[in-house]
Amino acid sequence: MPLGLRCRWLVRSGTMGGMTSNPAFEIDGVQWRPISLRLIPVRQISASIFLGGPALVTIWPAVVVGGWMWLLPVGLLLVTAWVLWLIPRQVRAVGYAELADDLLIRKGVMFRSMAVVPYGRMQYVDVQAGPIARRMKIAQVQLHTASAGSDASIPGLGEDEAARLRDQLTARGEARLAGL
Repeated sequence: MPLGLRCRWLVRSGTMGGMTSNPAFEIDGVQWRPISLRLIPVRQISASIFLGGPALVTIWPAVVVGGWMWLLPVGLLLVTAWVLWLIPRQVRAVGYAELADDLLIRKGVMFRSMAVVPYGRMQYVDVQAGPIARRMKIAQVQLHTASAGSDASIPGLGEDEAARLRDQLTARGEARLAGL
C-alpha cells in the first residue's frame, strides 16, 4: 500500500525541548533533503522590519510620556530578539523527500508536522519569491491539491532546485492523474 494511503493526515506533536523520537515522524529508508540556509537571513530581515520597526517607532513616545509606556518598545524588542533567535532552528527543521508515489514535507521544532502529498492529488505547482528572497536566490514551491487545508509548501529552495522540483512534481502529477 502506498505511503499516501497509510498516512494522509497532518501529524502534529507538541513535544518541547529536543527532537525526540516519535514513530509518527520516523519513516524507514527516507532521505530527507534540507532547504537552503539562505532562508534564515530572509526571514530575519522580514522579522526585523515588521517587529523591530514598530519597536523603534515607539521609543520616542516612551521618552515623551515615560512611565508604563516603556513596556511597549522593550516588549517589542524582546519579542524581536526571541524571533531572530528562533528562526534558524525553524529553518533547519524544514525538509522534504520525494518518494515513488508521494512527496513528504516536514516542518517544526516545537510543533512538528509532516504532510504527505500523493502526486496524483496535485492540481498545480506554484513557485513564489518575494524581493528579499529573489535577492538571496531562493524561492518557495507551493503545491495545490483539492483539499483547501493542505499545508504543502517548501520554502527556501535554491532557484535551480525550485525549478527542478516544479518540473518533476508536475510531470509526476500528470502521470498519476492520467491513471484516474
